[in-house]
Amino acid sequence: MTMNVSMTVNGKAVAAEVEPRTLLVQYLREHLGLTGTHVGCDTSQCGACVVHVDGASVKACTMLAAQAEGATVVTIEGLANGDALHPMQEAFRDNHGLQCGFCTPGMVMSAVDIATRHPNPSEQTVREQLEGNICRCTGYHNIVKAVQAGAKAMGG
Repeated sequence: MTMNVSMTVNGKAVAAEVEPRTLLVQYLREHLGLTGTHVGCDTSQCGACVVHVDGASVKACTMLAAQAEGATVVTIEGLANGDALHPMQEAFRDNHGLQCGFCTPGMVMSAVDIATRHPNPSEQTVREQLEGNICRCTGYHNIVKAVQAGAKAMGG
């Protein structure tokens, strides 16, 4: 049994026939080829799969593709404006907020959401708000600096 799902992903209308149990992360990666959204833990603990659905951060491994029917989804691939990086992406690069890069797409997507809700976040706010994102490499110090710099660059 399959079903049709349609949504807007990174500004483009998309539709596909999927099994009802297809997760949004699977839909993005396997049906649309948007592999920047990572699967890190299969238990919604790591945050590597964070995307924005209708403007809010969502762990794409916790949502069925069918639940995003009609929604507007933005992935890490949709943040940049052509060759111009999003201010948060630039902040992660400039502040060395990444190491191996596996968690980075989810971190950046969460960071954009944090900066939208907290235009001038304190270190404590950033650390608390990133609680659902795990990085096994950096120790978080530069990630926190990157989120604060990105928020400032976004107009906070």
